[in-house]
Amino acid sequence: MTSGQSWPSWLPLNPNLRDLSPYGAPQIKDVVALNTNENPYKLPGDVVSAMSAKIAAILPDLNRYPDRDALKLRNGLAGYINSLSGTLLDGENVWVANGSNEILQSLFLAFGSGGAIGFTPSYSVHPLIARSTSVRWVAGTRDDDFTLDPKKAIEQIHNSDQVPSLIFITTPNNPTGNALSLSDIEVIVGECPTSLVIIDEAYAEFSREKSAVTLLNDHKNLLVVRTMSKAFALAGARVGYLLADPIIVSALGLVRLPYHMSTLTQTVALAALEFNEELQAEVKLLKSERERVLKALRALGLRVYPSDANFLLFTGFQPSSHDFWERILAKGVLIRDVGLSGTLRVTIGTPEENERFLSVIKEVLDESA
Repeated sequence: MTSGQSWPSWLPLNPNLRDLSPYGAPQIKDVVALNTNENPYKLPGDVVSAMSAKIAAILPDLNRYPDRDALKLRNGLAGYINSLSGTLLDGENVWVANGSNEILQSLFLAFGSGGAIGFTPSYSVHPLIARSTSVRWVAGTRDDDFTLDPKKAIEQIHNSDQVPSLIFITTPNNPTGNALSLSDIEVIVGECPTSLVIIDEAYAEFSREKSAVTLLNDHKNLLVVRTMSKAFALAGARVGYLLADPIIVSALGLVRLPYHMSTLTQTVALAALEFNEELQAEVKLLKSERERVLKALRALGLRVYPSDANFLLFTGFQPSSHDFWERILAKGVLIRDVGLSGTLRVTIGTPEENERFLSVIKEVLDESA
């Protein structure tokens, strides 16, 4: 949702939505698309074959509703997180939904009565969901280099008119890419015992920092949101999940839509988990490409912010962000103007896509010189 759409007066639209238009990134055909932080690799053939076989097996039973609580998938995700982080979580610590955005919406619906705070620039959907669920939102700030100082964050939290019931921290942060250390997260969580602290870890598999899931046993007010869209190349399947205390997971059932996870989605996600190691090998490739593209952009004289995600935010070009973005698009490469003046964001693609991007940006820089 962004501002700009005009709605007719006869439409009984919620007043706090009237100045918005639907959220979404440009979808343009016949370009190298590096604008939505997708995993650029298609699912491997053996993964597709396994998924196809499992889907074929359940198709005759689609006359029945799915497992309402997605127990097999929740247990599978707990095992995956345990294998990565050495935790001892089980299915009762896991909640699943149609993408992490539904997880976020459920958190606002269930726990947002005391308001929410996030630290901008960050994931723009957080305040938009707050608005659509009528939750009071406080836009906290980061330092000029986009880092988040935990002491300053705590000051902003406690200086609010009312200490918010929800605190959102995105790490690695989108759109800036930087990650917050576990020690900094623990400071914030410890100083805000009456709030739920939500760590949005959509890009955790690309990060050099340990996941906040390792802190869950010590802090019942800590929640971690993850997704299968990036590391598992399942953006089209829409699978997000939450890791938290079982009481929090149980409470989310109060706002869950009936049978919200289809049998097909659950089947695909479970099949992907069986190929975890193969799919994680692609993550290693993307991390290597991230460092290569970062060095190449800096060699062109651009400033690139440190990133622990599968994208890079950069600046140091002329003229404006939008004009520079349009010049790149005119040459067949689509990146993202995230609304931060003087910056643009590029998703890390395949080596071939990255080479095309670097070639185009060099051309545009040369033309602007």
